[in-house]
Amino acid sequence: MRVLGVDEAGRGPLAGPVVAAAVWLQPQEMRTLWTMGLRDSKKLSPLRREKIFAEMLRLGVLWRAQAASPLRIDRDNILQASLWAMRRSVEQFPFLPDLVVVDGNCPIPSLTCSQKALIKGDSRVLSVAAASVVAKVLRDRVMITLDPLYPDYGFARHKGYPTKMHREALHRLGPTPWHRRSFSW
Repeated sequence: MRVLGVDEAGRGPLAGPVVAAAVWLQPQEMRTLWTMGLRDSKKLSPLRREKIFAEMLRLGVLWRAQAASPLRIDRDNILQASLWAMRRSVEQFPFLPDLVVVDGNCPIPSLTCSQKALIKGDSRVLSVAAASVVAKVLRDRVMITLDPLYPDYGFARHKGYPTKMHREALHRLGPTPWHRRSFSW
């Protein structure tokens, strides 16, 4: 049975995209990643997430990801943008899965295969945990890449989340093109 795990990263930040990922793990990949400590990305340090992601690449784990821009987030709202990115990450797979397990309580609209929304899926299903790592690593890399373009905002430090430093920079400098205008600062 081919089960895809799907998760997103970046629903809460004030800046940057929301990134969704879909991952299919084969049994040997599951064993290897489990022994490395794969779990929900929020429970892993940035260094550990990067190491697990590097191992996923080395193993040839099959994954797809999609980002939704701040413009899409502002136009559609964060939930709809997240679901759009999730659907696109699943649709990019080279095969139709038997089941898609989505982290959270919302199924993906317009998905043509069986799915199950599972609260805390990233803590309960290894492929969903893997998707959470892929999404978080990719999103963090985007924010680190944006940091030298907007050095006064500290994107590499807070990744766009609403820290005191970030809010102060927003009030002092105003928003960048990467800020979500529909979010309150």
